[in-house]
Amino acid sequence: MKCNAAIIHGAGQDWKIEEIEVDSPKVGEVLVKWTHAGLCHSDEHLVTGDFVPDEAQAKAMGMTGSMYPMIGGHEGSGIIAEIGPHVTSVEVGDHVSASFVPSCGTCHYCATGRQNLCDAGGGTFLPGMITDGTSRHRLGDTELLMIAKLGTFSEYTCVSEAQVIKVDKDLPLEAVALVSCGVATGWGSATRRADVRPGDTVVVVGTGGIGMNAVQGAAMAGAKHVIAVDPIEFKREKAMEFGATHTFGSMEDAMPEVVQMTQGRLADKVIMTPGVMHGELMEMATALAGKGSTIVVTGLAPISQKTSSVNLLELAMWQKEIKGSIFGSLNPRADIPNLLSMYQAGKLKLDELITATYPLSDINVGYQAMRDGENIRGVLVHA
Repeated sequence: MKCNAAIIHGAGQDWKIEEIEVDSPKVGEVLVKWTHAGLCHSDEHLVTGDFVPDEAQAKAMGMTGSMYPMIGGHEGSGIIAEIGPHVTSVEVGDHVSASFVPSCGTCHYCATGRQNLCDAGGGTFLPGMITDGTSRHRLGDTELLMIAKLGTFSEYTCVSEAQVIKVDKDLPLEAVALVSCGVATGWGSATRRADVRPGDTVVVVGTGGIGMNAVQGAAMAGAKHVIAVDPIEFKREKAMEFGATHTFGSMEDAMPEVVQMTQGRLADKVIMTPGVMHGELMEMATALAGKGSTIVVTGLAPISQKTSSVNLLELAMWQKEIKGSIFGSLNPRADIPNLLSMYQAGKLKLDELITATYPLSDINVGYQAMRDGENIRGVLVHA
């Protein structure tokens, strides 16, 4: 079938809306009619080139050609349009959330309860389906890659059954789209990976689509102080609506106030969710963290970033720990429905995250608004 998709042809270029060809699903695959797609900052790294590996990195990843052209979009929701043989978890007409982390259920990580680390997610920037390595998407004669093997910036894509999660049909699909990445990643970074406890002092650095949900998660977990740090006043104001108790424009500005409000003990948890995670940010991140504290790094760094400013003596002597996190260290199949149930119960804010919606043709407008700090989350609505 033919449909429209937003495609990136190289670093430094705009998204281009083009007609593509999508094949029918094969064994273990489904065709999804995407209805909504979040404009997550992760896709912006395709535009800036932060995700482009050097020659050595590409070889280590098993890449044999360019990652461009690529269909964007890994946050989204939609409706199952067709199923391939041996698909059992969904049927035609089901509403689904995307899952940028597949969960095969059988690899070592799935079997040990760490579905967010599923081995099937390792080929994000490699060509072909995770099912058999062959392609279902073409632009003319050119086979297309899809970020995270999802491509929610297309009206339709063929994906593995392991990458869609059935949801209730009475849920608004724009809300479903948000939990597929930004909400789960931020909320889980606070509640699961940082393990925020009642009474904690938590600093969240960067309050975009992910950081805002780290703020929300920390507040829901019972933190006494939730300090949101962002240079954009609009985002600081929104953070107060999502549970922040204090806001600051920089970590440097936050430091004396954190010292005062904790009687010198500093933060129990620091969660790093800036739009781009540069190594030098860790100097202040670890300085804000007190004895026995946890620093969670969720924000994505350029693939070439190999250095970080961390005081190693203090790390050891103050018994701090630094943790990475993907998908908030959650289990997609269990936690996406759980987050949506909290939304239905009025406990989790989702609608309030959507600042603006855009047709596919305005994707570059939406991303410019993100760069300008005007959106918490922009959402594409497919016609």
